[in-house]
Amino acid sequence: MTRHRRLDIGGVTIGNDMPLVLIAGPCQLEGLDHALAIAEPLKAACAANGLGFIFKGSFDKANRTAAGTPRGPGMDAGLAVLAGVKARLGVPVLTDIHLPAQAAVVAEVADVLQIPAFLSRQTDLLQAAGRTGRAVNIKKGQFLAPWDMARAAEKVAATGNAAILLTERGTSFGYNTLVADMRALPIMGATGYPVIMDATHAVQMPGGQGEVSGGDRRMAPVLARAAVALGIGGVFIETHPDPDNAPSDGPNMIRLDDMSGLIGDLAAFDRLAKARPMRLD
Repeated sequence: MTRHRRLDIGGVTIGNDMPLVLIAGPCQLEGLDHALAIAEPLKAACAANGLGFIFKGSFDKANRTAAGTPRGPGMDAGLAVLAGVKARLGVPVLTDIHLPAQAAVVAEVADVLQIPAFLSRQTDLLQAAGRTGRAVNIKKGQFLAPWDMARAAEKVAATGNAAILLTERGTSFGYNTLVADMRALPIMGATGYPVIMDATHAVQMPGGQGEVSGGDRRMAPVLARAAVALGIGGVFIETHPDPDNAPSDGPNMIRLDDMSGLIGDLAAFDRLAKARPMRLD
Protein backbone atom coordinates (compact mmCIF):
# COMPACT_ATOMS: atom_id res chain seq x y z
CA MET A 1 0.00 0.00 0.00
CA THR A 2 1.05 3.59 -0.58
CA ARG A 3 2.43 5.33 2.46
CA HIS A 4 0.63 8.64 2.87
CA ARG A 5 2.78 11.66 3.56
CA ARG A 6 1.38 14.13 6.06
CA LEU A 7 2.47 17.75 5.91
CA ASP A 8 2.20 20.39 8.61
CA ILE A 9 1.53 23.72 6.92
CA GLY A 10 1.30 26.57 9.37
CA GLY A 11 -0.41 24.37 11.94
CA VAL A 12 -2.72 22.71 9.39
CA THR A 13 -2.08 19.00 8.79
CA ILE A 14 -2.79 17.77 5.30
CA GLY A 15 -2.64 14.22 3.99
CA ASN A 16 -4.76 11.90 1.90
CA ASP A 17 -5.73 9.98 5.04
CA MET A 18 -6.36 13.07 7.19
CA PRO A 19 -9.45 15.31 7.53
CA LEU A 20 -9.97 17.41 4.42
CA VAL A 21 -8.25 20.79 4.03
CA LEU A 22 -9.89 23.62 2.10
CA ILE A 23 -7.61 25.91 0.09
CA ALA A 24 -9.79 28.84 -0.86
CA GLY A 25 -9.93 32.54 -1.56
CA PRO A 26 -10.29 34.95 -4.47
CA CYS A 27 -8.58 34.40 -7.79
CA GLN A 28 -6.95 37.82 -7.65
CA LEU A 29 -6.14 39.77 -4.49
CA GLU A 30 -8.06 43.06 -4.23
CA GLY A 31 -6.89 44.47 -0.91
CA LEU A 32 -6.74 43.47 2.75
CA ASP A 33 -10.34 44.30 3.67
CA HIS A 34 -11.60 42.32 0.70
CA ALA A 35 -9.36 39.35 1.57
CA LEU A 36 -10.46 39.36 5.21
CA ALA A 37 -14.13 39.52 4.19
CA ILE A 38 -13.59 36.27 2.31
CA ALA A 39 -11.18 34.54 4.67
CA GLU A 40 -13.10 35.09 7.92
CA PRO A 41 -16.31 33.20 6.99
CA LEU A 42 -14.30 30.46 5.29
CA LYS A 43 -12.20 29.94 8.39
CA ALA A 44 -15.31 29.83 10.56
CA ALA A 45 -17.13 27.34 8.31
CA CYS A 46 -14.09 25.06 8.16
CA ALA A 47 -13.65 25.15 11.92
CA ALA A 48 -17.32 24.33 12.44
CA ASN A 49 -16.97 21.26 10.22
CA GLY A 50 -13.60 19.99 11.44
CA LEU A 51 -11.70 20.95 8.29
CA GLY A 52 -8.36 22.68 7.94
CA PHE A 53 -8.19 25.98 6.04
CA ILE A 54 -5.50 27.65 3.94
CA PHE A 55 -6.23 31.05 2.41
CA LYS A 56 -5.20 31.57 -1.21
CA GLY A 57 -4.89 34.70 -3.29
CA SER A 58 -2.80 35.64 -6.33
CA PHE A 59 -0.75 38.83 -6.48
CA ASP A 60 -0.15 38.43 -10.23
CA LYS A 61 -2.19 36.60 -12.84
CA ALA A 62 0.67 36.34 -15.29
CA ASN A 63 -1.15 34.13 -17.81
CA ARG A 64 -4.26 36.20 -18.52
CA THR A 65 -5.77 35.62 -21.95
CA ALA A 66 -5.28 39.20 -23.18
CA ALA A 67 -2.57 41.74 -22.41
CA GLY A 68 -4.97 44.43 -21.23
CA THR A 69 -6.86 42.46 -18.59
CA PRO A 70 -6.15 43.08 -14.86
CA ARG A 71 -3.26 41.08 -13.42
CA GLY A 72 -3.45 41.95 -9.73
CA PRO A 73 -1.78 44.25 -7.21
CA GLY A 74 1.80 43.07 -7.82
CA MET A 75 4.17 41.19 -5.54
CA ASP A 76 4.88 43.80 -2.86
CA ALA A 77 1.26 44.87 -2.37
CA GLY A 78 0.00 41.30 -2.65
CA LEU A 79 2.41 39.96 -0.07
CA ALA A 80 1.36 42.76 2.29
CA VAL A 81 -2.25 41.58 1.95
CA LEU A 82 -1.30 37.96 2.61
CA ALA A 83 0.80 38.97 5.61
CA GLY A 84 -2.19 40.89 6.94
CA VAL A 85 -4.47 37.86 6.61
CA LYS A 86 -1.93 35.69 8.46
CA ALA A 87 -1.54 38.25 11.25
CA ARG A 88 -5.25 38.91 11.72
CA LEU A 89 -6.63 35.39 11.35
CA GLY A 90 -3.69 33.10 12.12
CA VAL A 91 -4.21 30.98 9.01
CA PRO A 92 -1.56 29.77 6.54
CA VAL A 93 -1.56 31.38 3.10
CA LEU A 94 -0.82 30.24 -0.45
CA THR A 95 0.07 32.20 -3.57
CA ASP A 96 1.47 31.60 -7.06
CA ILE A 97 4.96 32.28 -8.28
CA HIS A 98 5.94 32.54 -11.93
CA LEU A 99 9.68 33.19 -11.91
CA PRO A 100 12.52 31.53 -9.99
CA ALA A 101 13.60 34.92 -8.61
CA GLN A 102 10.22 35.32 -6.89
CA ALA A 103 10.50 32.15 -4.80
CA ALA A 104 12.70 33.31 -1.92
CA VAL A 105 10.91 36.65 -1.56
CA VAL A 106 7.42 35.14 -1.59
CA ALA A 107 8.51 32.40 0.85
CA GLU A 108 9.12 35.06 3.48
CA VAL A 109 5.33 35.40 3.74
CA ALA A 110 3.61 32.49 2.02
CA ASP A 111 3.37 29.07 3.68
CA VAL A 112 2.74 27.41 0.31
CA LEU A 113 4.29 28.36 -3.03
CA GLN A 114 2.05 27.36 -5.90
CA ILE A 115 3.37 26.42 -9.33
CA PRO A 116 0.80 27.34 -12.01
CA ALA A 117 -0.34 24.56 -14.32
CA PHE A 118 1.24 26.11 -17.41
CA LEU A 119 4.62 26.10 -15.59
CA SER A 120 4.46 22.64 -14.04
CA ARG A 121 7.43 21.35 -16.06
CA GLN A 122 9.69 24.36 -15.51
CA THR A 123 12.63 22.80 -13.69
CA ASP A 124 14.26 26.04 -12.54
CA LEU A 125 10.98 27.31 -11.07
CA LEU A 126 10.18 24.02 -9.32
CA GLN A 127 13.61 23.78 -7.78
CA ALA A 128 13.73 27.43 -6.73
CA ALA A 129 10.45 26.83 -4.89
CA GLY A 130 11.81 23.63 -3.35
CA ARG A 131 14.94 25.33 -2.07
CA THR A 132 12.89 27.75 0.05
CA GLY A 133 11.81 24.87 2.31
CA ARG A 134 8.19 25.96 2.03
CA ALA A 135 5.46 23.59 0.92
CA VAL A 136 5.13 23.52 -2.88
CA ASN A 137 1.78 22.96 -4.58
CA ILE A 138 2.27 21.84 -8.17
CA LYS A 139 -0.78 22.18 -10.38
CA LYS A 140 -0.96 19.51 -13.06
CA GLY A 141 -0.55 21.00 -16.51
CA GLN A 142 -3.63 20.76 -18.69
CA PHE A 143 -1.35 19.03 -21.16
CA LEU A 144 0.03 16.38 -18.77
CA ALA A 145 -1.07 12.88 -17.86
CA PRO A 146 -1.51 12.34 -14.11
CA TRP A 147 1.39 9.86 -13.97
CA ASP A 148 3.68 12.57 -15.37
CA MET A 149 3.29 14.53 -12.14
CA ALA A 150 5.63 12.13 -10.35
CA ARG A 151 8.45 13.62 -12.44
CA ALA A 152 7.49 17.16 -11.46
CA ALA A 153 7.47 16.15 -7.80
CA GLU A 154 10.91 14.56 -8.20
CA LYS A 155 12.32 17.91 -9.34
CA VAL A 156 11.22 19.55 -6.09
CA ALA A 157 12.24 16.56 -3.95
CA ALA A 158 15.71 16.71 -5.48
CA THR A 159 16.26 19.93 -3.49
CA GLY A 160 15.72 18.00 -0.24
CA ASN A 161 12.19 19.35 0.18
CA ALA A 162 9.47 16.68 0.36
CA ALA A 163 6.68 19.09 1.37
CA ILE A 164 4.85 18.67 -1.93
CA LEU A 165 1.19 18.86 -2.92
CA LEU A 166 -0.14 17.71 -6.30
CA THR A 167 -3.24 19.39 -7.72
CA GLU A 168 -5.61 18.20 -10.42
CA ARG A 169 -7.26 21.03 -12.39
CA GLY A 170 -8.58 19.42 -15.57
CA THR A 171 -7.15 18.35 -18.90
CA SER A 172 -7.41 20.09 -22.28
CA PHE A 173 -10.28 18.60 -24.29
CA GLY A 174 -10.63 20.30 -27.65
CA TYR A 175 -10.70 24.07 -27.97
CA ASN A 176 -11.54 26.24 -24.92
CA THR A 177 -12.63 23.22 -22.90
CA LEU A 178 -11.33 21.14 -20.01
CA VAL A 179 -12.46 17.75 -18.74
CA ALA A 180 -11.85 16.35 -15.26
CA ASP A 181 -10.74 12.72 -15.14
CA MET A 182 -11.28 11.49 -11.58
CA ARG A 183 -8.80 8.68 -12.17
CA ALA A 184 -6.09 11.34 -11.94
CA LEU A 185 -6.61 11.73 -8.19
CA PRO A 186 -5.79 8.16 -7.06
CA ILE A 187 -3.05 7.94 -9.71
CA MET A 188 -1.32 11.02 -8.31
CA GLY A 189 -2.14 9.83 -4.80
CA ALA A 190 -0.06 6.72 -5.46
CA THR A 191 3.01 8.97 -5.09
CA GLY A 192 2.10 9.34 -1.42
CA TYR A 193 1.95 13.12 -1.68
CA PRO A 194 -1.27 14.88 -0.63
CA VAL A 195 -3.58 15.33 -3.60
CA ILE A 196 -5.76 18.40 -4.12
CA MET A 197 -8.75 18.86 -6.45
CA ASP A 198 -9.00 22.32 -7.99
CA ALA A 199 -12.76 22.32 -8.50
CA THR A 200 -13.07 25.83 -9.92
CA HIS A 201 -10.29 25.85 -12.52
CA ALA A 202 -11.43 22.42 -13.69
CA VAL A 203 -14.67 24.04 -14.93
CA GLN A 204 -12.84 26.90 -16.62
CA MET A 205 -13.17 27.49 -20.37
CA PRO A 206 -9.72 28.87 -21.23
CA GLY A 207 -10.06 31.88 -23.52
CA GLY A 208 -13.72 30.97 -23.93
CA GLN A 209 -14.97 34.55 -23.92
CA GLY A 210 -12.49 35.97 -26.39
CA GLU A 211 -10.28 38.24 -24.30
CA VAL A 212 -10.99 36.40 -21.04
CA SER A 213 -11.66 32.85 -19.95
CA GLY A 214 -15.15 31.57 -19.38
CA GLY A 215 -16.39 28.85 -17.09
CA ASP A 216 -19.40 27.13 -15.56
CA ARG A 217 -19.46 27.64 -11.79
CA ARG A 218 -22.53 25.40 -11.47
CA MET A 219 -20.29 22.38 -12.06
CA ALA A 220 -17.60 23.28 -9.50
CA PRO A 221 -19.50 21.88 -6.48
CA VAL A 222 -20.27 18.73 -8.51
CA LEU A 223 -16.58 18.09 -9.15
CA ALA A 224 -15.65 18.97 -5.57
CA ARG A 225 -18.10 16.42 -4.15
CA ALA A 226 -17.00 13.73 -6.58
CA ALA A 227 -13.32 14.27 -5.78
CA VAL A 228 -13.75 14.32 -2.01
CA ALA A 229 -15.70 11.06 -2.17
CA LEU A 230 -12.50 9.39 -3.38
CA GLY A 231 -10.55 10.33 -0.25
CA ILE A 232 -8.07 13.13 -0.98
CA GLY A 233 -6.02 15.64 0.97
CA GLY A 234 -7.80 18.82 0.03
CA VAL A 235 -9.98 20.86 -2.28
CA PHE A 236 -8.96 24.12 -3.95
CA ILE A 237 -11.83 26.53 -4.59
CA GLU A 238 -11.81 30.13 -5.72
CA THR A 239 -14.61 32.21 -4.28
CA HIS A 240 -15.75 35.83 -4.36
CA PRO A 241 -18.63 37.88 -2.91
CA ASP A 242 -19.61 39.01 -6.43
CA PRO A 243 -18.04 36.68 -9.01
CA ASP A 244 -19.72 38.33 -11.98
CA ASN A 245 -17.80 41.52 -11.24
CA ALA A 246 -14.50 39.94 -10.15
CA PRO A 247 -11.38 41.06 -12.04
CA SER A 248 -10.36 37.49 -12.94
CA ASP A 249 -11.97 34.06 -13.39
CA GLY A 250 -15.42 35.21 -12.30
CA PRO A 251 -17.37 32.67 -14.40
CA ASN A 252 -15.93 29.68 -12.55
CA MET A 253 -15.68 31.11 -9.01
CA ILE A 254 -18.26 30.07 -6.41
CA ARG A 255 -20.25 32.79 -4.68
CA LEU A 256 -19.03 33.33 -1.14
CA ASP A 257 -22.58 33.04 0.21
CA ASP A 258 -22.74 29.48 -1.14
CA MET A 259 -19.51 28.31 0.44
CA SER A 260 -20.74 27.51 3.95
CA GLY A 261 -23.26 24.93 2.71
CA LEU A 262 -20.74 23.42 0.32
CA ILE A 263 -18.12 23.11 3.06
CA GLY A 264 -20.63 21.20 5.17
CA ASP A 265 -21.36 18.85 2.28
CA LEU A 266 -17.67 18.26 1.59
CA ALA A 267 -17.01 17.50 5.25
CA ALA A 268 -19.72 14.82 5.19
CA PHE A 269 -18.33 13.24 2.02
CA ASP A 270 -14.83 13.35 3.49
CA ARG A 271 -15.84 11.55 6.68
CA LEU A 272 -17.42 8.77 4.64
CA ALA A 273 -14.40 8.48 2.32
CA LYS A 274 -11.86 8.41 5.15
CA ALA A 275 -13.87 5.84 7.14
CA ARG A 276 -13.53 3.35 4.26
CA PRO A 277 -10.40 4.31 2.30
CA MET A 278 -10.22 3.38 -1.37
CA ARG A 279 -7.48 0.96 -2.45
CA LEU A 280 -6.16 0.37 -5.93
CA ASP A 281 -4.07 -2.72 -5.11
